[in-house]
This record gives sequence, C-alpha cells and structure tokens, in this order.
Amino acid sequence: MSLIALFGTFETGLVYALVALGVLLSFRVLDFPDLTADGSFPLGAFACAVAMVAGIHPFVAVALGFAAGAVSGVATAWLHIRLGILQLLAGIVVMTALYSVNLRIGGAPNIPLLGTDTVFDAFAPLLGKGFWQNTVVLLGFVFIIKAALDWFFSTETGLAMRATGANPRMARAQGIATGKMVLLGMALSNGLIALAGALFAQLVGGADISAGLGTIVFGLAAVILGEALLPSKNMWLITLSVIVGSLVYRLFIMFAMGSDILSGLGLRTQDLNLVTSVLVVIVLLLPKTQAKWKQRKQSS
Repeated sequence: MSLIALFGTFETGLVYALVALGVLLSFRVLDFPDLTADGSFPLGAFACAVAMVAGIHPFVAVALGFAAGAVSGVATAWLHIRLGILQLLAGIVVMTALYSVNLRIGGAPNIPLLGTDTVFDAFAPLLGKGFWQNTVVLLGFVFIIKAALDWFFSTETGLAMRATGANPRMARAQGIATGKMVLLGMALSNGLIALAGALFAQLVGGADISAGLGTIVFGLAAVILGEALLPSKNMWLITLSVIVGSLVYRLFIMFAMGSDILSGLGLRTQDLNLVTSVLVVIVLLLPKTQAKWKQRKQSS
C-alpha cells in the first residue's frame, strides 16, 4: 500500500465522517431512523456542482449544498410530524423523490468539475501542492463541524433536542416543542450529509447520481464502530468516536479490497458493495460480542 493510497483513504474517510455525524444526529440523538441520506448526499453534490459551473465561489457552493440537504431533512421530518407517516417510510419517500430532483438539478446523471477551482485550491498558497493537502483541508472542515456540534449540544436548544430523542413524552411535559426539535435536527442531519456530498464532488472532480448509493450503510457502520472503539456518554467524545469510526471503517475496506486472500477468492473492485455489506454485518455484531465477553468475565 502506497502513501498516496493511504492519504486517499483518509480523504474519503474524512468526507464520510461528516455523513456519520449527520447519521449520529438522526439515529442516536433524535432516535429517528432516517433513510434520506442516500438522496441528500448526491443532492449536496449536484447543488454544489451546478453552482460552481455557474461561476459561484466554491465555498458558497458548499453552503448551497448544505442548505439543499437541510430542506430534504425538513421534508422527511414534516412527512412524519404533520402527516403521521412512519419515520422509515417518510425517509424512503423523500429519498426516492430526490433521485428525480437530482436529475432535474443537474440535467444529466453526472456533472464534471474538471478545471474548476475548488475549496482545496483556495488553501494551495498556504499549504502548497502535495498529496496530503486535501487531507489537511478536510480534517479542518471535520473538526470545525465537530466543534460546532459540541457547542450546540451544550446549549439549551441542543439539550432540548437530546431530551426529545431520549424521551419525547417527558420532553413535551417540560414544555419542549418536540416537533420543532425534530425538524431542526433532521435539517442539521441531512445538511451535514449534503455538505459531505458537496465536498466529495469537489474532491473527485464531479457529481454523479450514483454517489449516494450505500451512504446510510456507511454512516451507520461508522457510528456503531466508533461507539465500540470509544464508548462514552460525553457528547464531545461521542462525536470524536464517530470520526474515528469512519476512518477505521474506510481503512478496513481498503485492506479488505487489497487483501491477497480475497483476491484469491476472485473478489474484484466491482465487489466493493458486497465487501462493505459483510463488514457492516461484522460491525453490527461487535456490541453483542463485547457484551458476551463481559458476561463471561463476570461469571468467571
């Protein structure tokens, strides 16, 4: 494995760390099983790409991607809160609709950004040109978002959102507008996922309609793996564990696809989704395995 390949893996892992933070908001904080992510990720990519092609500054284009994702999150929450549609079904409806919306926005299944200035180019005078430059920029983005989330969850609104996910009935009894908290949380969740899509489009040089395939699976795996590696009830450590989980999970995928054993079994690059699914199953089994080990130690 070359150093360039390793940094490339870190780049992808950091992009999907933003996805994992978004999934953390919906699945863990709000207890809202949301499948919108597979649509909001490419939505952010297409919104950003179209804006950049139109000559809009790449940082503004990223912000537009975030805003587009936030709208999709609000749509999912609104279907559940106002129309009473089940959470999973609401996510599926919006995710399905976003496929057509993305094609409408882009006008084509993909939009190339080759030769267009990106947010990474803006830091070139400061960092210089190197294979590690994008990793440093993405690391900065991720930890700025992490710090913002840590601060948000320490505010009254953030605590109210956590209370809404933990016990909505008790939260309503305390005077918390749980519906507004869900709307805000889902907007932030899908906004972060779309932000990741916007950065991914600038990283790889284009937006593609199939970019969101398996986004929610990766995000969930990163959250669960992070919780297994760094278990904690402190929010700042929980957000850190999600980032670590995303990086470690991406490394797992890289080593699995480069394994001589798997290559000997006939697995190729086109089997990436199969390998990813198997790794997700293993990650999902980690908490149960850890619990069994603890019980054996206590009984012995």
